[in-house]
Amino acid sequence: MTGTATLSKVLTIRENEKKVAQKAYHQSMGVFEEVAKELYLLLKKKEEAEQQYERFIQSTAPINQIKQLVDYLEVLTTEILFVQQKVEVARNDMEKKQVKLSDSYVEVKKFEKIIDIRKQDERDELKRKEDAFMNEISMNQFLSHKNR
Repeated sequence: MTGTATLSKVLTIRENEKKVAQKAYHQSMGVFEEVAKELYLLLKKKEEAEQQYERFIQSTAPINQIKQLVDYLEVLTTEILFVQQKVEVARNDMEKKQVKLSDSYVEVKKFEKIIDIRKQDERDELKRKEDAFMNEISMNQFLSHKNR
């Protein structure tokens, strides 16, 4: 029983590590979603600006408006590149935390399985001892009846 008690303590530690890994993963997923949403909004703004640029080119828009729009597109492109890097960093962080979470799940399952096996072994050993004891009692009763 001491073996399973020790393993149960280790299991508790592993379960706590799993909870910490889950929390870290969910936080990193939130950061990723936030940064990805920021990228989406920038891409949407750029698409709208490009459509407006096409309309300006098709119509007779003043050249300074077109120049402002081109400058705005350049700024958006720079921001998009920066945010794309942030998205990549957030994705990598999220993936690392997902791997750690998966490893934690495996560790917990491994210790649960070991504990189950040890408990089953203990039950089997107890059953074997009970059977041996019952056989001994039966033999003693048989011999006592035979000796009468």
